Amino acid sequence: MSGGWERLKGSRSRTTRDSSFHTPAPSRTVTLGRVQPQAPGHRTIYCNDREANLPVRFKGNSISTTKYNFLTFLPKGLFEQFRRVANCYFLLISILSMTPISPVNPVTNVVPLSLVLLVSLIKEAFEDWKRFQNDMVINNTLIDVLQNEKWVALPWKKLQVGDIIRPPCCCYADCVGTVKKDAFFPADLLFLASTNADGVCYIETANLDGETNLKIRKALERTWDYLTPDKATEFKGEMQCEQPNNSLYTFTGNLIFQKQTLPLSPNQILLRGCSLRNTEYIVGAVIFTGHETKVMMNSMNVPSKRSTLERKLDKLILALFATLFIMCLIGAIGSGIFINRKYYYLSLDKAVATEFNPGNRFAVAVLTLFTLITLYSTIIPISLYVSIEMIKFIQSTQFINKDLHMYHAETNTPALARTSNLNEELGQVEYIFSDKTGTLTRNLMEFFKCSIGGEVYGSGVTETELGGAQRNGIKVQEVRKSSTAIHEKGFNFDDHRIMRGAWRNEPNFDACKEFFRCLAICHTVLPEGDESPEKITYQAASPDEAALVTAAKNFGFFFYRRTPTMIHVRESHVEKMGKIQDVAYEILNVLEFNSTRKRQSVVCRYPNGRLVLYCKGADTVIYERLAGGNDDLKKVTRAHLEQFGSAGLRTLCLAYRDLSPDTYESWNEKFIQAKSSLRDREKKLDEVAELVERDLILIGSTAIEDKLQEGVPACIETLFRAGIKVWVLTGDKMETAINIAYACNLINNDMKQFIISSETDAIREVEDRGDQVEIARFIKEEVKKELKKCLEEAQHYLRTVSGPKLSLVIDGKCLMYALDPTLRVMLLNLSLNCHSVVCCRVSPLQKAQVTSLVKKGARKITLSIGDGANDVSMIQAAHIGVGISGLEGMQAVMASDFAIAQFRFLTDLLLVHGRWSYLRICKVITYFFYKNLTFTLTQFWFTFQTGFSGQRFYDDWFQSLYNVIFTALPVIIVGLFDKDVSASLSKKYPELYKEGIRNVFFKWRVVITWAWSSVYQSLVFYHFVTISSAGGKNSSGKIFGLWDISTMAFTCVVITVNLRLLMMCNSITRWHYISVGGSILAWFLFIFVYSILRENVFFVIFVLMSTIYFYLSALLVPIVALLGDFIYQGIQRCFFPYDYQIIQEIHRHEPDDNTRAGLLEVGSQLTPQEERSYAISQLPRELSKHTGFAFDSPGYESFFAAQLGVYAPQKAWDVARRASMKSKPKTPKRN
Repeated sequence: MSGGWERLKGSRSRTTRDSSFHTPAPSRTVTLGRVQPQAPGHRTIYCNDREANLPVRFKGNSISTTKYNFLTFLPKGLFEQFRRVANCYFLLISILSMTPISPVNPVTNVVPLSLVLLVSLIKEAFEDWKRFQNDMVINNTLIDVLQNEKWVALPWKKLQVGDIIRPPCCCYADCVGTVKKDAFFPADLLFLASTNADGVCYIETANLDGETNLKIRKALERTWDYLTPDKATEFKGEMQCEQPNNSLYTFTGNLIFQKQTLPLSPNQILLRGCSLRNTEYIVGAVIFTGHETKVMMNSMNVPSKRSTLERKLDKLILALFATLFIMCLIGAIGSGIFINRKYYYLSLDKAVATEFNPGNRFAVAVLTLFTLITLYSTIIPISLYVSIEMIKFIQSTQFINKDLHMYHAETNTPALARTSNLNEELGQVEYIFSDKTGTLTRNLMEFFKCSIGGEVYGSGVTETELGGAQRNGIKVQEVRKSSTAIHEKGFNFDDHRIMRGAWRNEPNFDACKEFFRCLAICHTVLPEGDESPEKITYQAASPDEAALVTAAKNFGFFFYRRTPTMIHVRESHVEKMGKIQDVAYEILNVLEFNSTRKRQSVVCRYPNGRLVLYCKGADTVIYERLAGGNDDLKKVTRAHLEQFGSAGLRTLCLAYRDLSPDTYESWNEKFIQAKSSLRDREKKLDEVAELVERDLILIGSTAIEDKLQEGVPACIETLFRAGIKVWVLTGDKMETAINIAYACNLINNDMKQFIISSETDAIREVEDRGDQVEIARFIKEEVKKELKKCLEEAQHYLRTVSGPKLSLVIDGKCLMYALDPTLRVMLLNLSLNCHSVVCCRVSPLQKAQVTSLVKKGARKITLSIGDGANDVSMIQAAHIGVGISGLEGMQAVMASDFAIAQFRFLTDLLLVHGRWSYLRICKVITYFFYKNLTFTLTQFWFTFQTGFSGQRFYDDWFQSLYNVIFTALPVIIVGLFDKDVSASLSKKYPELYKEGIRNVFFKWRVVITWAWSSVYQSLVFYHFVTISSAGGKNSSGKIFGLWDISTMAFTCVVITVNLRLLMMCNSITRWHYISVGGSILAWFLFIFVYSILRENVFFVIFVLMSTIYFYLSALLVPIVALLGDFIYQGIQRCFFPYDYQIIQEIHRHEPDDNTRAGLLEVGSQLTPQEERSYAISQLPRELSKHTGFAFDSPGYESFFAAQLGVYAPQKAWDVARRASMKSKPKTPKRN
């Protein structure tokens, strides 16, 4: 222990003297999930020495993802509930009902509010309990920890910073004292040693970013030997590293070991949530624990979104508040006027309570106001929010998630509604912002063409070229494949000149050889499987990299093995035709790709000692770093790049540089220094890379095709017909973007195109001068001129009767200036007048800015759809975010509101489910408004006959249960099953969707129509019943009293509002009949029992039912009340029909399947394999948002399938919490 203290003191003294740590750079504190980054600086960790780490008090490894604890549940839960205005209103009503001025029993207001709060709190408690159980499973998972020179199995929660642990691989079931399968790293670890040779291990990061490709990690060479308990016990190192932060892909630190300072990089770090693969076990030291791990610091909730309809509902509630206040004010004024001592029979001349004192009419009016507020409180529906939440939840889980038309059999991926808050918003979308790669295209890259030494190789026509030909009205014939053509995943190339070793005969023989070697060496791909060209598979960080390595293999440069320092390539036909040789290239340095560098380089040593730097990257960055000379080659290759871009191909430039040993050694020293830096390491590495990535020699360029997804052109055409405008925001070149737009029907020859580009002669001329201020000023002026010119031209076309549709194409540089506050309005006006917009060469930030521009500037409903991490900001900026579960990881899905597998599924998501949800929620809200206003107005009319005294018309429990029982279920059934036209007709007539865009069904005009209906029906209920009963008598000859008349009126109200519901339905199922009939029956059962128990209504129903008056009233009053609605609906349907009503008439003789399969439009035309895949996809899912890892997992199919005895293959995101259902673990063996 004393040794640890001494080291701690020594470290502190060293730290004080180290100026790099003493003056930390200022930084801004940013809230990230539950934890904020600690202050800038570093932390010192003593490996394998708990006592030395004790004074620092590092956080423990136990995690908690719960929202509440035992003490905070009630106060915090109630606070969440009372953030809703309606609940605050009912709380106020409940308080008022407890005062002497209340005409109703306080129980009747307190009980419904309590029930609503109780249900909500139980739901919150249940969800939090599930989170707590998940936390317990994770925290109690066992892991081997080094203690007293042996491995001891301890729960994850007992891990401490500095501990030495031994996680096993999921493939090895005999690891002692550890999780048996799919083992995840329990904390952020420093990788020390591995059972693999050369201290490497393979990890899968699917739970962090959704990427399924394996990644290689390499331990420091000095720690390779510390694998056994005896050796690991000897490991005593001091680690100085960055403070906890949320950056998954960076790490800065040094390991001070045996008086040497060894730099640490992300290559030696194993993050919590990753799993170990293809390695028996590793040994690591704990760096960050619990909520300080990088993955937990990324546990951020997606920004909360509320639907537009819900915000309009708030306005309706406010309108109801205003109506309530006016009604109460009328009653209060009437009360103040009515109170008079001339009504001697009221005994008002004596000392009376303030609320009845004629001498203080103002006080009478004020107290009556509060009395009437409690009396009319039912005008605000207490069960509205609960009902809507229930409806939306079922719509999401049972309808959207289980629609076979949005199920992708190829990847076994169903649609997933990650939130139920925005269902109806899907029915009102007017603008769609889409990424291109992986969203409109498949993100399945195929090596298609290349340019080597100024010569183009490869034949064939791309889909984009076909679109371009269509643009020019040219017919293109399909090119026949030659006998040498090879087509496999990632490679669709045909050119006999360089296939099967024929490249040896080309005049640019040496360039071809360098080109193929660059493809085979300059990458970070990992090979898996047998070392044969037919059976090997490549794990790559991106589909592009895999395609390039696959191309090298097919050209005769077969990359088959990788170690941390070597790449093995089997080269064919190099020395002579037919000769095959295995060559090992030593990898000295890897300068990795990032979005700033836009290039990747590798420094390698040939077996003969030759030092070469191979570089591949975007044409713009490679051309800037080329050596002088070879202008013809540069010019020809640039022309080829333009040609490839026009064909919609993704291009990369390849270059190399020979290095002398002295040059390399000098540069490598600087590289090692930058790599060891704890401050701004990434920046310094980029600066060092610039020193060697220059004077490059151009080899050529690659062209990779990314084909359109199936059904994209048809989907976009359907969306256009639905009134939805589609914008494509892509990082591709302008020519590529335009051709893709043609290929997917976004742009056609009939449209007038406005193109705003920075690639003009005038702008190039200014850029050549190099004055940045002048460049910015000039481009801004040019953009302003173009915007003004295009806007004037657009307005001219719009004024003409048969003007063409308009489209706008703008590049990122011009967009940057167009988004300036002075030009933003002009850009918005031009864009909104265009049928489609294509923004090319845009950054992720610009994608979000364009989305926000339309969302906030035009106040239109927007939807963003993308598949990659670069689309997250755009997805979160829109009203609705849709993630494509594609090949670029799951970050877009994790940030989205809805997830689908293919772009074409937007048709079903919007035109079917979105439209149905919008219609249903509109009906639910307006019906709630109608039935509560109708009920309250009958009480209001009664107030005029009671001297505005606040006497109640209905019994307290009638009023309380009206919303909760007697009218609750039918409206939920309408919200779930009402369907104006079938799904097939919704897609056949996409124009129906425009009613949602125009918000036809929730305008104030619709609300006022329902309000007039309520006024009419309430007058019928009150006056018909009171007038008809004036001379009525019961069987014993007594006239009807207040409770007889109010019970009769309430019976008519319950019958009428339930029957009115059936009149508003477009499709009626057995559930409608059951719910309506059940609600009316529930009223009668209640009153039969209640009239026996309650004194004021004692035997009222039995007395009423003994008279003919009851039956005549129950029959005639609803008929008269509904007559106005019947006439209105008939006139409206005949003379002012909605679009869907016209479609109903056209197809009224076609059979309509109202079964569940029909409602969900689930067909039976599936193969047995597809049926099995769909069955697996419908197995139970874990819906908890707090899984203990970084992001949600969309499903745990293989886990639940295993529980049911069904085999299901592993998926990228199939992170099953297997421990949650396993039997009690056996006592672990100990070494």
